[in-house]
Order: sequence, then structure tokens, then C-alpha cells
Amino acid sequence: MVRGARLRLIFVFLLILFFFVSFAYCEQWIALGPDGGDARSITYDPANPDRIYLGTSAGEMFVSTNAGKTWSRFGHFGTGYDYVLDSVVIDPSDPQIMYVGAWSVENTGGDVYKSTDGGKNWRALPGMHGKSVRAMALAPSNSKAIAVGALDGVHRSLDGGETWELLTPANHSEMKNFESIAFDPKDVNVVYAGTWHLPWKTEDGGKSWQNIKQGIIDDSDVFSIIVDPKNPAVVYASACSGIYKSETAGHQFKKVQGIPFSARRTRVLQQDPVNSNVVYAGTTEGLWRTTNAGTTWARISPAYFVVNDVMIDPRNPQMVYVATDRTGVMISKDGGNTFTASNRGFSHRQVTNVVADKNDSNRLYAAMINNREFGGIFMSADGGSNWTAFNSGLGTRDIFSLDQSESGVLVAGTNQGLFALEKNSATWKPISTTLTEKVTTVPVKTAKKGAPKTAEKRTWVKGEISGRVTQVNTSGAQWFAATTQGLYRSLDQGKSWTGGPVLGHKELVAVDAIGDTVLAASTSHVMLSKDAGNTWSDVTLPNLVTRIFEVAIGPDSEVWVITPMGAFRTKDAGEKWEHIMVGQPFTNFTYVSWDRANSRLIAVAAGKKEIFESRDGGDKWTLAGSSHWPIKNISVSNGRLLAVTDFNGVLAQPEASAMKAAGGGQ
Repeated sequence: MVRGARLRLIFVFLLILFFFVSFAYCEQWIALGPDGGDARSITYDPANPDRIYLGTSAGEMFVSTNAGKTWSRFGHFGTGYDYVLDSVVIDPSDPQIMYVGAWSVENTGGDVYKSTDGGKNWRALPGMHGKSVRAMALAPSNSKAIAVGALDGVHRSLDGGETWELLTPANHSEMKNFESIAFDPKDVNVVYAGTWHLPWKTEDGGKSWQNIKQGIIDDSDVFSIIVDPKNPAVVYASACSGIYKSETAGHQFKKVQGIPFSARRTRVLQQDPVNSNVVYAGTTEGLWRTTNAGTTWARISPAYFVVNDVMIDPRNPQMVYVATDRTGVMISKDGGNTFTASNRGFSHRQVTNVVADKNDSNRLYAAMINNREFGGIFMSADGGSNWTAFNSGLGTRDIFSLDQSESGVLVAGTNQGLFALEKNSATWKPISTTLTEKVTTVPVKTAKKGAPKTAEKRTWVKGEISGRVTQVNTSGAQWFAATTQGLYRSLDQGKSWTGGPVLGHKELVAVDAIGDTVLAASTSHVMLSKDAGNTWSDVTLPNLVTRIFEVAIGPDSEVWVITPMGAFRTKDAGEKWEHIMVGQPFTNFTYVSWDRANSRLIAVAAGKKEIFESRDGGDKWTLAGSSHWPIKNISVSNGRLLAVTDFNGVLAQPEASAMKAAGGGQ
């Protein structure tokens, strides 16, 4: 009995130990944002309109269970981040049945996914695998009838997606590249479909088609088609040339008036479910509304809204939801008269770098690309809980690199030169002035016989760094910027720069500097300087290296080169290389940096969610953290790791893990 009790105690102890070890390993990183970004589609649950689904441009779906007040990640579609989720539809007769249509930005592929348990599990429907699905609709008269508009034609299923038929003629010269789809509310055989050219209609389930183009400007991309459920003869179609209305079931259209040409690229139309005279038009310059069935229109949102989808609460049509590019979800509670952002928990921005202020670790800066009016830089003063746009002076520039000098100056490398933010300033200022020494020959007046009649005159000519700045390094007294014009160096804290191509290499992708050692790289060459950039030598690379992603200087001036084949290390400037291939699981690194303050190397792998660290110069690596999403690069704030993802914003290492790491992992 004693022995049995002892064994039970040992078993319980091991179980508890396993729990804590597993918990420590699985401790998830914290998603910080910034909130907002690109939202492509928005749909409510017919059984509970407070439950709302949000589709994005990178395969991510979000859900809100409180009418859009907060969001959480709900699912990911596709194997990468190339699927655009423009279509999310829910069976009104059984809301557990859901469909998601996707198309790839990388190729002509796509899928239709179906869930029968409210989104817990999904499967790709075989009949639509590989189809670039641009639009999808359920028939109001039969929810098992689904129509899909794809690049290769219009497809229809009458059994909930289990089997499909191509309604349009195969390989037709005109009936292809479908962008919009709609059923007649009473007949599943009547289908409207819009292409990148003009709209079409079938009244007999695809046996015959009519090109319903009367009244529509030729060569109009038809983005959206809606049919009035109360009066099927009324059809609206939106295109890049404007909005059209038909009162003859599409046989004759008339262009609506009142929307300026600049706002006529209308991606979506949505009719008020209670008052059919109210129609919303989501354009590339804001949300427009008609209250008199299209006779007059007025813009009811700021012009900077790029509207992808509109949703109206069926219980209260004053609640209008707008899915936009860059600004995320905007909600109006007064029928569209005023809007407020509602993106708490929804983060879908392309962050390139994150920097924690050297004097205040709670103050974070996140650099963005593809963000236009609300892009540039976002700033958080409370460790990532709340973010605000911080791009005064940057305009609509993309930010490809961000660094902070020892004196606290922030330097941003953009697609149009360099910008700096001084301490206690709120406005970014350009610092792209270059100085190039120009040598000219001038005549010399002299009385001495035989003396030279000419002399060299050296002057400094001002110019500008106008191209893309791919990486900035301001860690020392000398600042460096890798650009598409070459490498530039500043000796006066960014006031002026000198430089250009290095050993003939112009398109540079990376630079790193520690003391007098400087590394610069193009996609195919690595250059090394031992005297702070005054002279350079080509580094001989291993034969395996076909492309360079990143370079880094490690401890004792080791050279690290990051390639599609993983990481390579040399301790003797290229005489001998080591191929570093370690990991859990065994994998190749695509990003390595030297955390000088904590004497460790930090690395991540492409498409991987794990972060590794080495405290012995790269010989031995251990797992430092794991997240929900693949990580691009890392920065460090007081020993705490901050991770940048492709589309899910900034992640932060849990405080407990950071404290453990600060103790050397003991």
C-alpha cells in the first residue's frame, strides 16, 4: 500500500510537471496590433446579427460576437497568405452551414469552403478547387442553390455545393472573368452575372445567355449586381464607369446621376432590407447613398474610405457597417450620417518593423507598407494597447525600415527617401540631402614661366536620395542607409549623406554596422568594410548562395548571410563558411540579428512561428518562443522580444518568458 501510494504521488507530480512544462512551451505571444487594415467582406449570422464575420485579403477570417465592438481570429483559408476572401455567405435556413469563396493574388487558383458546424471545421469543395472565385450567392428561393462567378465562368450547385455545373459555355471569348453574381429572388434558373467587360443574364439555368448591355458604357467592369427582393424587375449594377439601374429586369439600364467621375469605381451595392428605396454604394472615394431609389445620391462618409463591402443590420437599418481598405471596419449608428472605427482585435496591416523607444519601452513605433492615408508609422504610448497614426510629414509613403539612434532620433527609410523624427517632435522631416564631390578643371593665372595653366577645383554638389531605402542602421556615430541607388553614410546625424554604388553594386537590400565593421549586400553580393565604410572588399560567398535576403554582424565581427538555403556564417571574411541548419523542427533561418544588450543571436525561419536564440555565437540554438502566426523579423525591448508578422501586426513576448530569457534561460 505504501509503495502504491508513493507511485501515485510520483505520477501526480510528473503530471503536474508535464502540465507546467507544456504551459510554458505553449505560452502564446500577445497580439498588439495596430488595429485595423484591409477588410474585404462583412456578413452577419441570420440567426444572430450580433455575430458578424469579416473576410480579409490574406486568407484570415475574423468574428465578432458583440455587433462589431471587438473582433477575434476565426479561421485561416489556404496554405499561405494569398487568398482573398471576398465572399462569405450563410444559409438562412440553417446558419450552421457557411460558405467562403476565395481567389489567389498569386495565381488563377482559388476555392469554395463549406462548414456545417458554424465554422468549427471547414472543407474545400472538390468541384470548385482551383477556381478563382470572385463572387458567390445563395438563391433566396432555395438556399441549397449556390452560384459562383469565377474567372473561367459561372458555376452553379443545387445540392449545397456537393456537385457543380458550369452554366456558361466553356472557353467562351466573352463569358469569362466574372466579378459579380446574383439570383432572381424567386427563380434559381434566373441568374445575373457581371464580367470585367459587361453583364450577362440567363433565364433558363444557363441554356442560353443574353448580354444585357443596353444603356451601359462599353468595357465596364461590373463589380456588383443586386436585385430588389420585393420587385425583381428592379436591378442595380455597379461598374468602374458608374452605377446603372434597370426597371425591366436588366433588358434596359439607365446610368444614375450625381456621383462624380472620381468616385465611380463602385465595388459594392447594398439595399436597405426594410426600405428598398435606400441603396448604398461603396466606392473608391467613400460611401454614397440614395434614399429615392437612385434618383439622387449623396456621399455620407469621408472621401478617403475605400469601400469593399457594406452590411446593414436587418433589425435596425440605422446600423450600417462598412468594410474598407486600410481603415478596417467603420460603423454608423445613424444610417450613415456619422462613422466611427470599430477594429478592436482586428489587425490586418503589413508591418515591416517595430521599434521600442530607447528611453521608454512602453512607447512603440510600427512601420507599415501598403497603407496610404493611414500608413507610414503608428505609435503606441502604452505598450501596444492603443495605437494612433503618427505620420505627419510622411504623406502616403511606404516605410520599409525604421531605426532609432542612440540620441533618440527615429529614422525611417521610405519608398521616397529618408525621414527623421527628432525627440519631442510630432512631425517627420526629410533628411535625404546628399553631397557629391565634383572635380572640375579651371584655368590658373600665373606669372611664372612653365607653371601649370590649369588646376583641379573640388566642390560639393547637393542631391537627393530619391529611391527606396531598404534598410537603415543608426546604431553608431556613423549612420548608414541601404538604398536602390547604393549605400549612403552620414557623419552628421543625417543632415547630409555621401555615397552611391559599392564596388559597382547599386540595388542594395541590407546593411549592418558595429564599430568600424560594416556589411552591405545586394541580392547577389556581400561587401565588407573594416574602416567604417571608407574602403570595401567583396566577400566570396559559398556556391550554394543564389540570392541574399539579409546580412548581419555577429559576435567577434562574424559575418552572417541569410539566403533561401538558410544561414551561412564566416569568421574569417569569407575564407571558410559554415552552413547553419538547426531548429525545432530542423529548418533553415531566414532572419538573424545580434541582440548586443543580451549577448545572444536571434533567428526566425520563413513561414515559421518559432523564434530561436543562441548564446554561444551560433553553435547551439534553443527555442525562445512560439506564436500563432509566421514571423518576419524581431526587435528587442529591455530583453523582451517584439515580433513582426506578415499580416497580423506586432506580437509581444509574454513578460514571464522575457524575464526567464533575461536570466540566460536558466
